[in-house]
Amino acid sequence: MAEEKEHLEGLVAQLRSELADREKDLAYFRLQLNQANLRLEDLIRQLQQELRVAQAIQKTLVPTELPHIPGFELSSKFVPSLISGGDYFDIFEHNDKFRFGVLVASSSGHSMSALFLSVLLKLTGRLEARQGAKPDKVLSQMIAELNPGLTETSKADVFYAVVDRRSYDMSYCRVGEGASLLQLAQNGDVQVLKACAGPIVPGFSQSLNSEVVSLNPKDRLVLCTRGVLEAKNPEGEDFGLERLLKSLREVTGGESLAGVHELRNHILYSVQQFQQGQELSRDLTVLVLEVKDRVIKLAKPSREG
Repeated sequence: MAEEKEHLEGLVAQLRSELADREKDLAYFRLQLNQANLRLEDLIRQLQQELRVAQAIQKTLVPTELPHIPGFELSSKFVPSLISGGDYFDIFEHNDKFRFGVLVASSSGHSMSALFLSVLLKLTGRLEARQGAKPDKVLSQMIAELNPGLTETSKADVFYAVVDRRSYDMSYCRVGEGASLLQLAQNGDVQVLKACAGPIVPGFSQSLNSEVVSLNPKDRLVLCTRGVLEAKNPEGEDFGLERLLKSLREVTGGESLAGVHELRNHILYSVQQFQQGQELSRDLTVLVLEVKDRVIKLAKPSREG
């Protein structure tokens, strides 16, 4: 009995020693876990701050007021996403006051957006896009500037057009995805303006070309970034081009065309209804441009004498 008792006491002592060792190990692992959690929280705070800064910069650069272009009415809406950002748009007059440019772009994230915006600022700072160059030439130069800074996940879509108010011709070049639509006032038909190349990715080397369309009174140009097409419902379906076209036709038809602001708002409403409360997976931009008239105000002749 004494030997058995001594043996049991030895086992208990051994178990107590092993338990003490496990408690020390557990305390050490808890300490390591707490330190890892603190580092993770710091990293999350840094990322959130960087995201807020990127969003703030992007909101600052995205125009809140569009210029007044004689003969045209404009309406736009930019809706930022907390998940993935990268939209940019602008409408600007050229040195030739009878010409103006329309630029809508969507990139794969805030870092890509920062690179894209830096290139845009560089190009516009040198007035490269305002000297009357064809849209494909402007985009080719833009892509050449972007290429060195692209990463494996970089991806961008760009629509750039130049409208001449003398002829009311629109020359444009589109690369990538998104929706570029022209609604004809004459019969309400909607034309999908084709892309001449895929999205901008590392090593992009596709040749570009410009297309030309003639604009008539009440024609509408409707530009939507991928955030519209890729908005998802609870089942994971994309809003897509067909639903966008349906939304466009719901508020137009025949002679009773809705105003540009009504049309823009209806597209946004259709997307929100489709989402049913789901978070936007990426930035969303809608821009509508309508031809109001084709009157060109000529300079008054100077009086002699």
